[in-house]
Amino acid sequence: MIPSDHFVRFYNEVFKFLDARNGLQDYYDEISRHQDFHCQKLFKEKGLDGVEEYYQKIRVEENCDMDIERHGHELILRMNRCPSLSKAINNDAGACPKYCMHCPGWCLPLYTRVGLYDVYDLKGLDEPACEEFISDDIEIARARRDELLKSRPKECVVCNFE
Repeated sequence: MIPSDHFVRFYNEVFKFLDARNGLQDYYDEISRHQDFHCQKLFKEKGLDGVEEYYQKIRVEENCDMDIERHGHELILRMNRCPSLSKAINNDAGACPKYCMHCPGWCLPLYTRVGLYDVYDLKGLDEPACEEFISDDIEIARARRDELLKSRPKECVVCNFE
């Protein structure tokens, strides 16, 4: 098994390679299709409860400094310190400029397929943190997106709806 420090460096370089060939989005789409096997049934059957259940496990498995909050029709995932980006930043080769897109890259299509609305607040490569707002109500998601866009650059706010 590859230690996580080496694994992160490896896929950081894979992201750079694919991005230089305009293939990064295709890669994210394929990863998303594979995640259907792990998540789609849980998310479809249990909605936000299923998403919360999944991320409670991920928080432990990936040793994430992450807060999970539930407010009615919105689930908030606050990555206080991303272990993956932290390792990519601490890398003499430098992080791929689109490194932070690997999470929304696979999540957004999956949430679309299960009828959930997702808004990411990507802080950027200089800050290994992000926030994700998942809702089963499009109006709540739109309001969250609009609120974020008042204080964040447009390229830092990523969502799976118009």
